[in-house]
Amino acid sequence: MYTLKTFFTNYVLMSTVCAWFLAQFLKMVTTFIKEKKFKPHLMLFSSGGMPSSHSATVSSLCTATAVNGGFGTVDFAITAVLAMVVITDAMGVRWETGEQSKVINKIVQKLFAGNPEDTETALKELVGHTPFQVLMGCVVGIAVPFIMLLIFR
Repeated sequence: MYTLKTFFTNYVLMSTVCAWFLAQFLKMVTTFIKEKKFKPHLMLFSSGGMPSSHSATVSSLCTATAVNGGFGTVDFAITAVLAMVVITDAMGVRWETGEQSKVINKIVQKLFAGNPEDTETALKELVGHTPFQVLMGCVVGIAVPFIMLLIFR
């Protein structure tokens, strides 16, 4: 029982999980506003989109670690480097992968235009983030630990 209690009262972990959950929820809301379609599967299984849940998660982890232990700790240094890697990857490699998927999907559609069943397995195009989506994810991720402070204290 003690282990379960310490798990759910871990400020850094709960801030991070809540930031991820909030970003995923906001992704579902922004998709609904943009596309006028309710897509509840975005809550758990979506990558890409607005805001970046990857950026929200790592920026929340980094912020909560700084609040919890300070900027001079090894924990903060590790989370800051992790955040830089994940955020750079979200805007760089993963975004480019999505752009390449769009091109490949168009090529496949043109090649198999007369045979639609061959084009049913399209590559996922929304895997990365624009800088604005990453920025909004970071805003969510930085705000959540401060909100969680009010809950934990």
